[in-house]
Amino acid sequence: MAEAAEMHGTRTASVPRRWLRRATAVLAMAPLLMGVLQAAPAAPAAHSAATGSGSRTAEVSITELTPATPDANDTLTVSGTVTNKGASTITGAKVGLRTGPRLRTRSAIDQSAARTGFSAELDGDGVTGKEGSTEIADITAGATRSFTLEVPVKKLPFAENGVYQLGVTVTGRTTGEAYQRVLGIGRTFLPWQTSAVDTKTQFTFLWPLISSSHLTARRESDEQQTPVFRDDALAAEIAPGGRLHQLVSLGKDLPVSWVIDPDLLATVEAMTKPYKVQTADGKVAGKGQDAAKKWLNDLQQATEGTEIIALPFGDPDLASLAHRGKNISGALSHLRPATEVARTTVKTILHTTPNTDFAWPVEGAIDPSIISVATSAGARKVITRSDSLREPARLSYTPNAARPIGGGTTAVSADARLSKLFQGDMTRAENSVLAVQRFLAQTQSITEQEPAKQRSIVIAPQRTPTASQAQTMAAAVSALRENGQWSEFADLSDAAKAKPDPGASRQVPGEGSYPGGLRKRELSTEAFEEIQRTQSALDDFTVILSRDDRVVPPFGSAIRREMSTSWRGHPEESADYRSDVQSYLVGLTREVRLVQKSRMTLSGRSATIPVTVQNNLVQAVDGLELRLKSGRRIGLEIKPDQKPVVVEGGHSQSIKFDATAKANGRTFVEAQLYTKDGKPYGKPMTFQVDVTEITSTVLLVIAGGMLLVVLAGIRMYTQRKRRGPQPDPDAPLGAADAPDQDPESEDTQDTGPESKDSPGSGEKVDR
Repeated sequence: MAEAAEMHGTRTASVPRRWLRRATAVLAMAPLLMGVLQAAPAAPAAHSAATGSGSRTAEVSITELTPATPDANDTLTVSGTVTNKGASTITGAKVGLRTGPRLRTRSAIDQSAARTGFSAELDGDGVTGKEGSTEIADITAGATRSFTLEVPVKKLPFAENGVYQLGVTVTGRTTGEAYQRVLGIGRTFLPWQTSAVDTKTQFTFLWPLISSSHLTARRESDEQQTPVFRDDALAAEIAPGGRLHQLVSLGKDLPVSWVIDPDLLATVEAMTKPYKVQTADGKVAGKGQDAAKKWLNDLQQATEGTEIIALPFGDPDLASLAHRGKNISGALSHLRPATEVARTTVKTILHTTPNTDFAWPVEGAIDPSIISVATSAGARKVITRSDSLREPARLSYTPNAARPIGGGTTAVSADARLSKLFQGDMTRAENSVLAVQRFLAQTQSITEQEPAKQRSIVIAPQRTPTASQAQTMAAAVSALRENGQWSEFADLSDAAKAKPDPGASRQVPGEGSYPGGLRKRELSTEAFEEIQRTQSALDDFTVILSRDDRVVPPFGSAIRREMSTSWRGHPEESADYRSDVQSYLVGLTREVRLVQKSRMTLSGRSATIPVTVQNNLVQAVDGLELRLKSGRRIGLEIKPDQKPVVVEGGHSQSIKFDATAKANGRTFVEAQLYTKDGKPYGKPMTFQVDVTEITSTVLLVIAGGMLLVVLAGIRMYTQRKRRGPQPDPDAPLGAADAPDQDPESEDTQDTGPESKDSPGSGEKVDR
């Protein structure tokens, strides 16, 4: 009955539309209803844009399918929902299971997954018996009903091993329809394998632990150098339920190859101690210490005895470097140190030696320049993808991932179909179930291509999967390990050593083939220019420090983070991060500076000029020279014109220069700090010098003369006080008043011993 209804679907579906057109014409001629027609059109138009029709009237979602790879004695359970996307109620609804034909190629699986409408020819027959279908209640427009079907696998008409399409249809009637018909279908895939496989395919699944950059170059000015974070988002990622927590807890029981950015390990390790977080209101204490300790402990246990692939520290964007940065002097010089730091970081934190032979460009897209940049970091194996390193059309099977591309480099081509299955919204159960079943179907189909040929296939999923994507990936790997009789797992290093297929592509695509969408998201040339300026400033700064180990590691790591792949698609955040690193470094360099001198005077042709160097850092500086240079106007010579500078942290030092001038006048002196290699350090300081003939000896004589004058005045004043009142010089001179001798002679002649009768003896006593 359903098939007959589907055959007449086009005719029956046209009846409501013809009725609607006629009714609209009648209403248009009714003046009394004109106001209603003017108010109503918008609603039906908006509704019809979102409604389904025909075999797309209802949306069927399969949210559970167990077991994923059943055997003959199992009972297959299929659960899901039916949502009415049409404009009217679905009545007499029934949900039924259908088995489609065997899908013999990988392309057939893709085509089946892409179809939406129902086809009686392609979607097969319904499963007979009461277990194969179930009735559900009427479904009003926009409503959803759930269903569950439990079917013994023995009732499924699977004649031979292989991948089969499994469909769930909903049949029923909508308003105005006389017959039941298929109103919607949901599809999935069921691998069927009842016999052993002689030659199993080896699968390598990469399990990425990569995050964005959270740690800044800033440190609190204390002895512990407390780190400062951009935010505390990483604490949420490693906490229970977080993305990185899920990856570790799920990955510990899976046969996967861990691909880790060591920067993530270093950042989480920094969180195990007290740390600060930048906020709009200033720095606050971070709260992720306990979560960080537990996460690292769990990761150590999860990775024990497994293969760890360490990317260069910070996961640098190899494509951006190749296309935008390789012409910037020194840009590529960061890669090899990033690889060396990566090895040390993983070994220190996880207590195991990682494999650093692999490079992983974004989405596996490569060209000759990317290969060149990747190998400059020390890698000899580059993880690419089959939609970049395309296989020739004549190849009828999926070849081994490894293939030599020249220069001692091996390209490891991950399978694009399998690698991209776990993208999208996996919080929706129907998407997750379909991804797992497609993964199993594709892996079985690969084995069926050449059942006698041993092959090694690599799966490289998205770089930073979400928590739900990680859960789906784990479900797929677990199902393949437990029930995939056609498969076995291998490490990435083993896959890279597999014998290359002679027919597989070994030609690296040209630079023009690089995807335009990826190129638009690359770091800019200006970004690499800023990075190099910061590196130059760091080099100039560290040569003056007594303890450069307090500065080089945090800034070196920050510079490597500036090239991270995680900045793709975030140009403003990337620019802000680079600006913050550079401004912080410049601020530190300015803590060592010359103190501005005021105008000074040289009293004479020779003198000493002092210049003060201030060091506000917490460590000593000892790699500087101070040089003075004077103008030629008065021939001021400074000897020597340069002196070494050593200043303890938090102190200032005055450095003195001897100077001689050939003439009086005014000139300017420029003071400049230099590093040992002759590069100027900081800004120059200029001050004015005046030279005069008045020497210090002349000033001493003048000062002595003035002192004598003052002393003479004091003596005269004292003598006048001792003599008492003097007679009026205009009064008549009497005999009694006449002096026996010149009064001045008392101060200049020796009168001998005095007696009571001696003339003038009474005056001397009175003094």
